[in-house]
Parts: sequence; C-alpha cells; structure tokens
Amino acid sequence: MKILPKETTSIFTRDGIRLDADIYRPDAEGEFPVILMRQPYSRAIASTVVYAHPKWYASHGYIVIIQDVRGRGTSEGKFELFAHEIEDGIDTINWAANLSGSTGEIGMYGFSYQGMTQLYAASAKPPALKTICPGMIGYDLYTDWAYEGGAFCLQTNLGWAVQLATETARLQGDEKSYQELYQASRNLPLSTTNPALPKVINEYGKDSFYHQWIDNYQSNEYWQNLSPNMENVDLPMLHIGGWFDTYLRGTIHLYKEMAGRSKFLQKLIVGPWSHIPWGRKVGAVNYGLGASSPIDELQILWFNQFLKGINTGIFEQFPISLFEMGSNEWRNFNSWPSNNYKFYYLGSTGLANMREDSGSLTENCPDISADDTFVHDPWRPVPALGGHATFPAGSFERSELDSRTDILTYTSEFLTEDLHIAGDIFVDVYCTADTSSFDLSAVLSEVTKNGNVYNFTQGYIKVVDNDLPVKISLQPTCMRIEKGKAIRLSLSAACFPAYLVNPGIDKSPGEVRLIDAKIITITVSSGKNNPSVISLSRNKEE
Repeated sequence: MKILPKETTSIFTRDGIRLDADIYRPDAEGEFPVILMRQPYSRAIASTVVYAHPKWYASHGYIVIIQDVRGRGTSEGKFELFAHEIEDGIDTINWAANLSGSTGEIGMYGFSYQGMTQLYAASAKPPALKTICPGMIGYDLYTDWAYEGGAFCLQTNLGWAVQLATETARLQGDEKSYQELYQASRNLPLSTTNPALPKVINEYGKDSFYHQWIDNYQSNEYWQNLSPNMENVDLPMLHIGGWFDTYLRGTIHLYKEMAGRSKFLQKLIVGPWSHIPWGRKVGAVNYGLGASSPIDELQILWFNQFLKGINTGIFEQFPISLFEMGSNEWRNFNSWPSNNYKFYYLGSTGLANMREDSGSLTENCPDISADDTFVHDPWRPVPALGGHATFPAGSFERSELDSRTDILTYTSEFLTEDLHIAGDIFVDVYCTADTSSFDLSAVLSEVTKNGNVYNFTQGYIKVVDNDLPVKISLQPTCMRIEKGKAIRLSLSAACFPAYLVNPGIDKSPGEVRLIDAKIITITVSSGKNNPSVISLSRNKEE
C-alpha cells in the first residue's frame, strides 16, 4: 500500500504545552487504526535502531504517529523523566482517536523509554487504547532498571544520564556543554573521586533524575511513586525482551504478573539480543539468520488482530517464544518454564581461584567441605566483560579473565548429553567477608574442550550483613549446552564498570570515594555443611 507524504502536526496538552508529532498515513480511502510511539530521542529517528521505519508500518494500513515527548525534539515544556507521561499520554491518545481518518482504535509500540511511555499511558486506562507492545522496559524501576540486587548499575545509568543531558544541551544551543557531554559519552569518566558523580554530571545534570536515583539507593516510596502502576490495567500485550538486555528483569516481571491475572492474550518473545541491536550477532557469537528480528512482522500480526479484528492465527500460537542459544532455534512454551530444576553443587580442593581443576560442579553435594578464599582489591577490580549490564553486551571468550586469582571458578565434567536450560537461574552461596558489605558477581559460561569459555548469563548482588546462603538471581535465559562441553560458574567481588565497586560498607553510591574503598577478603564455602548450589530451570516444551 502506498503512503502519503509525512505530515507534521501538534497537539496542546491540558496544561497548554505543545507536543509535536509526525504522522504517516496510507494513501487510500477509508479509516485506519492508529499506532503510536512516544519517545524522547527525536521523532525523526523513530526507534529505527531496532524497528522498521514508520513508513513500513503505514504501508500495512495504519496511521502511524511518532511524537516527541514533553521537552524533547521540538515539543515544548521541560523534560522531567517519566513525570508527565501519564497525562501527556492520555491527551495524545484522545487526540489520536479523534484524528481525521482514524477508526478510534489505538495501539502503541516502542522499546526502552518508548516502552515505558506505553505503560504510563496504559496505567490511566484510556478507552481508545486497545493494546500495547512494550519492549525492554523496567517495571519496578528500582529492581528492574536502576539497581540490580541492590547494586547501582553504574555504566548504564551514568551513560543514559549523560546522553539525556547532552540532548538537553543540544536543544538549548549550548555548544560548550554539548561538546563536554558528548566527549564524556564516548569515554565515560569512571575513575573520578566519586565514580558515580563525575564532574560532568554534577555540572550539567544537577536537575536530572540521576542524582535522585543515587540518593534513593534503597527500595522506598520514591521508587513506588516513580514506577508505573499497572495494578488495575488489563490489555492484550506483546512483551519483547533480549537475553543480553539490561532491562530483561522488567520485561519478565511485567509478563509474569500480566499472564497470571489477565483475561487477554499476553505473548512474550525473547531473542538473543542486547538493548541495541536486535540481530544475529551479539558480542562475539553469531546466532545465525534465525536470530534476526521477527518483531516488525509480529507486531503487524498483533495489531491486525487487536486493532482490525482480523483473525491472524495469533491465538493459535504458543504464548511464549524463546530463542535457544546453542541450538540457535526458537523454542515455544505454554507457560514460563519454572517447574523442573537441575542442581549443580559447588565443590573444591580450596584452590578454586588458583587452578581451574580445583573448583567443581557436581549433581550430588560433595561430602567433603571446603573453603575458597580470595581477595578483592579495589585498585584492580574484576572488569566487566559482556553479559547484560555493560557495553558491549553479549557473549565473549573469557578464559583469560577466569585466570585471575580474584575470581573463583567451578567447572562441571564434560556433558554426556545436551543440557537445555530455560527460565530462571539462582545461585545460593555460603560466603563470609571481613567487611560489613561486599558484592558478589556470578557468571555462568559454557566451556569447550579446547579451554575456551563463553558467558551466557550472569547476576549481581550487593550483600549487607548477610544471612546465609546469599541468593543471587541471574538473568533468565534459554540455552543449550551441547554434550562434550562443560558448564562453569565464576564468582568475584566486582564487575566494573557495570556496577559501582563496593567500598566495604553500605553507602549511597554518591558517597563512595575511591580512596575509601577497602581491600576485602571473601571466603566461599561448599560441601555437605555449606551446600552452595546452582539452580537451573530446564523445563522444555514445544
């Protein structure tokens, strides 16, 4: 279907602020449903970093609206993170429903901030909004976005704050500020006196969300009020995630809640993708042509079903589609896999940080107890390599990293049959330290017979006056470890700069100074008296 030339138009919100939007229309007679994206990164981009251009969607018989949120692009007003997205979302949806040529049926799409604008709009239950397709979102903004396991997600939060401050400088025509922030965005200043508060963000981001996120370093009312309230919302939703996306926790969190109570279809699809891009290769691994994004075609099926009433067969599909890394195939499930766990117990000769043949993973808990002790030195913290919380994300060969003596490694025997992992993963660790607070990073990898080691999921926790065992929630995943390979757990006390280095005492991230960071001695115990264990969900269904 041909489309008309792009039209730029504006609406005025209830408090008189002008919001600008581009509209793409089919060049055809009749009325069409509307699909809407609200975003803060300039509407001309239209999230084409992961989605097809709006023209493509319009050619399938939709009026497509891409709107600059308040204070971004050419829209008026002051940009305040998530502060106006409910009211502005309602006003935009009501306007779009009454737009000339509109059927009055509205759907929304977009990922990251554009996913969040969908949740905030939906939380108000505007009658014209019939379905949403949130991609890579935070639901509880404390646990799913800003912090992981109580640890501040330094690299992603700081990088995002610098990006938004840079855009503000550009809109204000402040070239000096723009250049300083642009340079900082290309080389994040992570080695300042206070790593979480470099000079550039103190100078140019004083009024931004970032300082509030640092000050509220524990879950509290601030986060409850900031997060979208979906308690009474019920719509058909297409949930989109990536195994190496830093916000996968939010995608799964929302899906599980909605699937447990919704009377409408909830569909979840998770590919082997980072936050950007959604393609066949992430990190050092090529997952094949099948990993190329099917999201555009799927969203057209979804919108055809719920905005046009066309039977697209979507109800006959499995509600969950997960890309299984390793086999590089899509696997289908009727429900989130969670009822068939396989356990690997940690064992050691006491030298798991010195020799890779010391630490073991076995299906039966070892009768012999062992302690592995390692030292975390903040002068040379264990660096982040791939995973979901750093850049670049994905899977990388990490055998050299695992050779460090401040990393404990526990490796299984080579498998005699394929191991299919799907769903949630937990590591319970019996550990103590000589400080009141410390961090634990847990990385799961596959090991080849030639000694190469490739990470496929990981998790992180900030421990404060801990009860035993310490439970680390790893990023959910779907992975086949083929026979002839082994599985490895790597434990360390840092993953910098993905997370702020723990100084040895529970402090706000803004109070953490490099000079105050302590050397920390940590002991991990395993065996009969201290059964440290990995719990792998391996339910498969197709």
